[in-house]
Amino acid sequence: MSLLSARDVSRSFGPVSAVAGVSLDLVPGEIVGLVGPNGAGKTTLLRLLAGRLLSDGGTISVAGHDAGSRQARRVLGFAPDGAVFPPTLSVREVLDYYARMHTVGAGRRALVAAALELGALDEVAGRRAALLSRGYVQRLAFAQAALGGRQILLLDETLAGLDPLVRRRLCDRLAGLAGMGVAVLLSSHDLAAVERIASRVLILARGRVVREGSMAALLRDRVLEIVLDAPPRDPPPGFRVTGFGLETDLGGGTVEAALALCRAHRLAVRASRVRLKSLEDVVLDALDDDAAR
Repeated sequence: MSLLSARDVSRSFGPVSAVAGVSLDLVPGEIVGLVGPNGAGKTTLLRLLAGRLLSDGGTISVAGHDAGSRQARRVLGFAPDGAVFPPTLSVREVLDYYARMHTVGAGRRALVAAALELGALDEVAGRRAALLSRGYVQRLAFAQAALGGRQILLLDETLAGLDPLVRRRLCDRLAGLAGMGVAVLLSSHDLAAVERIASRVLILARGRVVREGSMAALLRDRVLEIVLDAPPRDPPPGFRVTGFGLETDLGGGTVEAALALCRAHRLAVRASRVRLKSLEDVVLDALDDDAAR
């Protein structure tokens, strides 16, 4: 069952088409990565799904309700990039303010404590929101969005500005929420983190989905990396120049055939290895293919 469904959603700003006919589904318990270059339409799409913007066309259903409706807001939490909170309130007070919308008394205090733990915010609970770094603001936005046991989370660059240890902790917390049935749509430039926790990926470019699929399917192809004694002047067809030599997608070919092609071009091969494609490889390939159309 889909918790969030979008069909042919579009939105323009004057002559600029920010989102052009995007369709997607989110089901309980999955983390979907939303990736692409700056200006691809990721933030606009998230704001449309959250009901913060009205679409020019298409339909959006949030647990069977219209995006932005009161019923939709009860089940969907949105953590925007660069969220703004009352500057004079502390982190704990910000979360307490939002918790009042869900419960009172001891229940409210329990919600705040859980949100502080979820966002790894205990150490700054008494700090004013105006004094937070970007990373802490993103964590506070995430904690606030998840308050009240939301079934859907839309996260815009929640992993930005975090040190590696905190990023790992938040990724683990996202995985824990998914394990409890929460559907997560995570927009991020941190492709390594998305590769680690997402089960499915949508790649956006110029407002359109240019590639999508399960992580397992997207990363199943092999890449041959070749270390050369000297930089290549004329790489063989289908090979890409890297900092250490060359690389090529093997596809249905063999390592032996690729190395023979290097020898035919008089390249001195020092070493080689085969690896599976990374999400970065897949994204760059998709953007190259889109630019070539």
